[in-house]
Amino acid sequence: MATRQKSARTESKEHNGGEIQSPKGKLGVMIPGMGAVATTFVAGVEAVRKGIAKPIGSLTQMGTIRLGKRTDARSPKIKEFVPLAGLDDLVFTGWDIFEDDMYAAAKKAGVLDRELLDQVRPFLGSIKPRKAVFDHNYVKKIDGPNVKKGKNKMDLAEQVRADIRDFKKTSGATRLVTIWCGSTESYIEPTAAHQSLKTFEKALSRNDENIAPSMIYAYASLMECVPFANGAPNLTVDLPVMHELSRKNQAPICGKDFKTGQTLIKTILAPGFKARMIGLNGWFSTNILGNRDGEVLEDPGSFKTKEESKLSVLEHILQPELYPELYGNFTHKVRINYYPPRGDNKEGWDNIDIFGWLGYCMQIKVDFLCRDSILAAPLVLDLVLFMDLAQRSAELRGLGIQEWLSFYFKSPMTAPGLYPEHDLFIQLMKLKNTLRHLRGEELITHLGLEYYD
Repeated sequence: MATRQKSARTESKEHNGGEIQSPKGKLGVMIPGMGAVATTFVAGVEAVRKGIAKPIGSLTQMGTIRLGKRTDARSPKIKEFVPLAGLDDLVFTGWDIFEDDMYAAAKKAGVLDRELLDQVRPFLGSIKPRKAVFDHNYVKKIDGPNVKKGKNKMDLAEQVRADIRDFKKTSGATRLVTIWCGSTESYIEPTAAHQSLKTFEKALSRNDENIAPSMIYAYASLMECVPFANGAPNLTVDLPVMHELSRKNQAPICGKDFKTGQTLIKTILAPGFKARMIGLNGWFSTNILGNRDGEVLEDPGSFKTKEESKLSVLEHILQPELYPELYGNFTHKVRINYYPPRGDNKEGWDNIDIFGWLGYCMQIKVDFLCRDSILAAPLVLDLVLFMDLAQRSAELRGLGIQEWLSFYFKSPMTAPGLYPEHDLFIQLMKLKNTLRHLRGEELITHLGLEYYD
């Protein structure tokens, strides 16, 4: 066979009978919820494309991956190692209950300064929201006029499918990804309606109250063979019907809830405590924010959905069943308070009561003044590019859940019955080893004994 020299971005890589298709053509990004996170993401992509900003926080754009031994000195950028879509190939659409184009929405969100926004204004102003699927019963604190009407939820799902087909045609995209950047919905538990495609479609036709708007977007996307990532703690795709549909149509899924501020800190600190066998008596977390997310979370139903996502992190990382003397009886409290003056600049306080040698108590105080959407935007970019890669990978696209993307979520999805891995550093190792595996490179175990033979 003749030797072919191609860049990582255009090469199709054979590996164990699998293949990664080349990212030819445009990649369409579809976003339910065109608020602070979505507009910060899209404005940021355009700013990077125009050369006026750097994609800081994005693993796909700035991260490297070590290959082989440390002595080999091979650490290419991830975007040069695996065939990811380029930023110039991205095109955008979205749905929102408000009629503002992305420039107007970004101005109202107040995340980015006016000088930066004005440099990308023509592009942002060209992206206008499609009418959204919305039900006030699931998000009680906000309402808007730009909403679809239909005879039932199946009709609404068909309207979203029509939007998807229209966007693909009018944008010229060859591939699509949907990423939920909308609000946190009221707490829902799985029911019989969510167990199979047959029962779910019957429930759509009957306007079942257990079918939330986010599930309608997920169903429509997966029916159109479009990958779906869920950035909120909603059930959405974490249901048997969505697992079934994802595998059947080879449209990858992942989620839930972007890991940005306070939970990011927990997934950095808690693994360190466990690694050093430092005990935990209690962890109290509270934060204030004044954006639309904070307003939505004033509703007890929406807060419960978020709380479930946040509370699960420590229990899974610390494994109290294995270390009962250290973590068998700690108190974990989470509070979120809506405080309009703070806007998108969230502040999180953590009081951590730990104990060490001979049971002596110590404390750690964390005050994290963060920018919620600034932390979330690069996660959106990475997920869009990695989900597109997964669908182009013969080995990944039929799996359904992409557990290797747990790195980005507060409450990662796993195969049924499998506990999620929350340790940020294990998650990163899982992600990079998946990429190495796809490209036929040796997995990195960090054993290190080979250097001392």
